Amino acid sequence: MHVLLAALALHGSVGPVSKAELGASWHPGCPVAPAQLRELRLPYWGFDGNRHLGALVVNASVVDQVSAVFGRLYRARFPIRRMTPIAAYGGSDDRSMAADNTSAFNCRYAVAAGPKRWSVHAYGEAIDVNTVENPYLEAGKVLPPAGRSYLDRSRYRRGMAVRGGLLVRTFAAVGWQWGGRWTGSPDYQHFSATGG
Repeated sequence: MHVLLAALALHGSVGPVSKAELGASWHPGCPVAPAQLRELRLPYWGFDGNRHLGALVVNASVVDQVSAVFGRLYRARFPIRRMTPIAAYGGSDDRSMAADNTSAFNCRYAVAAGPKRWSVHAYGEAIDVNTVENPYLEAGKVLPPAGRSYLDRSRYRRGMAVRGGLLVRTFAAVGWQWGGRWTGSPDYQHFSATGG
C-alpha cells in the first residue's frame, strides 16, 4: 500500500465513483458494483507536449498497479491523446475509440467470436491506450477506422504499443498482459490484469 500512496502523492488521486458518475457505462446486472470501482485522477503528457490531468475508472483491486504504470509513463513522457472515463461517451466504445481516448471500465460484453461473455473492461481490470495509434483488428475490421494508418507496426510512431516498447514493458512490469500478442485478432490498445 505504501507504493500506492507514494505514487498518488506525486501523481494524482483516487476516490470512489458513484452510479450517477458512471452513467451509461454501468447498469444493474454488471459483474461489479460501483462500490468496487475507483476513479483515478492522473497526470499525463499529451501529444501537444503539455501536462494534462485525466481520469480512469478501475477496479479497486488494481489501483496500485494502474497508478504505478501511469506514474512510470508520466515520468518517461509517454504521450497519451486523452484520458476520460467512457461515461463521457455514453458508454460507447466506438465513440471513445474514435476520439483516441484512453479508458478502462465499461460494463459491456467482449468483442469476440464465440459465446457471449463479459469483457475484462466490465470488471474494471483492463485499459485501452491511445486507440487510434493502437487499433483492434477483429474479423477484418479495423477499430477505430482511423487506426488503419497504424496497421504497419514495424514503423514506430509516438504513442504506439509495440513488442518490447515502453508501454508494453511498463504494463508487463505489474503483471498485465497485452492484447497485441493475440495472433488471430490483435488488440494493440488493450492491456489487462487477466490476459483476456
